[in-house]
Amino acid sequence: MIIPRPAVIDQIDRMLSIHPVAALLGPRQCGKTTVARMIAARQPSTYFDLENPVDVRRLSAPMTVLETMSGLVIIDEVQRQPDLLELLRVLVDRPENPAKFLLLGSASPQLARGASESLAGRIGFTDLSGFNLTEVDTLRHDQLWLRGGFPRSFLTDDDSISMVWRENFIRTFLERDIPQLGITIPAETLRRFWTMIAHYHGQVWNAAEFARSLGSSEVTARRYLDILSGAYMVRVLPPWFENIGKRQVKSPKIYLRDSGLLHGLLNLPDWDNLLAHPKVGASWEGFVIEQVWQALRLTEAYFWATQNGAELDLLFFHQGRRYGIEVKFNEAPRTTRSQHVALRDLTLEHLWVVYPGAHRYPMHEQITAWPVGELVELSGQLEGVRIV
Repeated sequence: MIIPRPAVIDQIDRMLSIHPVAALLGPRQCGKTTVARMIAARQPSTYFDLENPVDVRRLSAPMTVLETMSGLVIIDEVQRQPDLLELLRVLVDRPENPAKFLLLGSASPQLARGASESLAGRIGFTDLSGFNLTEVDTLRHDQLWLRGGFPRSFLTDDDSISMVWRENFIRTFLERDIPQLGITIPAETLRRFWTMIAHYHGQVWNAAEFARSLGSSEVTARRYLDILSGAYMVRVLPPWFENIGKRQVKSPKIYLRDSGLLHGLLNLPDWDNLLAHPKVGASWEGFVIEQVWQALRLTEAYFWATQNGAELDLLFFHQGRRYGIEVKFNEAPRTTRSQHVALRDLTLEHLWVVYPGAHRYPMHEQITAWPVGELVELSGQLEGVRIV
């Protein structure tokens, strides 16, 4: 079963209309190749997969091969040959260059050693995660939360098969994918660190605590975090702070980006185990934050918290105005003192409380309860239309 992903395809088309090179980046197995083949089917194109030995041999003399290409040239798993990036810079700078290039990668430009530097001003980036609520039936949001968005996990016949797939994915990622990036960390060490992050999911990063648990330095702990973040496994959500006369939290929060992998690392194979686990609220929070990120196509966002306990799960900006998202695992959320403090101190235009229920309702003139199943419609509220 193939689920259309028109928003991603439109974004790539836009990047290719502006730049000679577009990059589609995201974790392994999130659907990048499927999207690329959808794009390739609409136009003359040539496809290279750098995990395929035949294609690697085809590119053994890359300048000779690529300078003869026209149309769209797709290079999959480009992080395996980072030297190609410098060669592409030479090719696309030629006035007569007849080709456009679409690069697929499962590591951030920083982790893949310099894509943004080699092709500065010539490349547009599009991030891809697993499926989200803008792409699947919103009535299946519980299934998406439990299994995560990786296509082969989400689309399996039952939860147990999905769990097996995720366990195998975690093992393959640690034992094969990380070493292919030139990173030499024992798989068991990185798995232990990854599992620690799962237990700290939704909490403020404390490098000293992680270092003590690992028996390593804070620098090492931060390096491990950067690796998992650069491989799109972890979201490091930065804090927002400003001069408001209050002590504010200045360390980031950490989340596993895919809720299914979180549940795999915590050994939560089904609903009964998930709902009985102490991290169920944090799991829901991380899931909703990722869904909001995708629904609103955010490029940056923050959390906010004070030392006195006031906090906001997600703060973002749109057309110069500030908006907030609060996440509640509650069938009938009510306003809290913390929400009113955030409205006042951060001068929010509006605050939405996303919850697992089925109905929108006003909680305050600037606070609205918003069902997770209707996140697709949230972007329309940013144009000044009120919900009441």
